Amino acid sequence: MHYQDQLRVGAAQINASLGDVDANLERHLAFIADARRKGLELLVFPELSLTGYGLGNRVIDVACPAHDPRLTELARAASEMQVVVGFVEEASPGEYYNALAILQHGKLQAVHRKLNLPTYGGLEEGKLFTHGSELTHLPVCPGWSATSLICADLWNPGLVHAALLARPTVLCAPINSASGIVSDDFSNEQNWAVNLQFYAMTYGTPVIMANRFGPEGDSHFWGGSRILGPRGDTLALAEDGETLIEAQLSRTAIARARFELPTHRDADTPLVRELMDGYR
Repeated sequence: MHYQDQLRVGAAQINASLGDVDANLERHLAFIADARRKGLELLVFPELSLTGYGLGNRVIDVACPAHDPRLTELARAASEMQVVVGFVEEASPGEYYNALAILQHGKLQAVHRKLNLPTYGGLEEGKLFTHGSELTHLPVCPGWSATSLICADLWNPGLVHAALLARPTVLCAPINSASGIVSDDFSNEQNWAVNLQFYAMTYGTPVIMANRFGPEGDSHFWGGSRILGPRGDTLALAEDGETLIEAQLSRTAIARARFELPTHRDADTPLVRELMDGYR
C-alpha cells in the first residue's frame, strides 16, 4: 500500500451558541464547506461545539444519540474528509457523555467519550456526565491515523501516554478553555501552550488543538487554537475571533522526530505496568 507523505489538516475556532444545536449546526456546515474547498483532509472542532459548555440541567435538552440525523447531515457534508465534532451523547435515559462524533466517508465512524471529567475550579462536569472508558484511534487515509482526547483528558499524563502508545500520526485535541476558569493564578493561555508543546515534542506527534473564542455567560473563551508539528513547533496559530486555521503535516518529518527521540520504542510498557500495579 502506498502511504501519502502529506496531510492537510485544520482547526475550526468557533463560538457555540449555548443550547442552540440547530444554529451551531449551520455554523459547522459553513466551516466544513470552507475546509473542503481548501482541500483539508482532517478538521477538528472544539469540545461540545454543537451545544456550548455551561449547560447545567440543559444537558437533557441538547443531548442526542449517535444516530441523530443532524450528525448524519454533518457526516454527509464532510464526505471523505474526517471531521471531529463535539456533542452531548445520550447513551440511555439519564446517561450523558461529553463526546466527539468522528465523521468520514459520509457516515459516523466512531464516538469518543471524555475520560477525565474535571470537578475543580469553575468546572463541574462530573455532576453532568458519565466518564468514558475507552480510547479512540482511527485511520484517516493510507499512512495516517488520529486519536482524540478531550480537554481535561490531556491533563492526565497517564491517559495521554496510553493513547499515544497506539502510535497515531496525529493527536486531535478539542477543548473548551475559558480564562481564569481553574483559578486566578492558573493561566490557561500559558499552560495549554506548555502542555501541548511537551506532548507533541515528546511523542513526535503533531497536535491539532481547537478551542472556542468568545463569550458564554460570564466566561470568556480565549481561543488560541493551534496546530503543532512533531517537534512541538507551531505550524498555525489562530488570531482572536472565529476562524479556520490550516497546516500541512509531513509523515517524513514525524518519522525523523520519532527516530531521533524514540519515546514510543523505549516506553517499556511491561515495566511501567509492573510499577503501576504497586499503587492499586
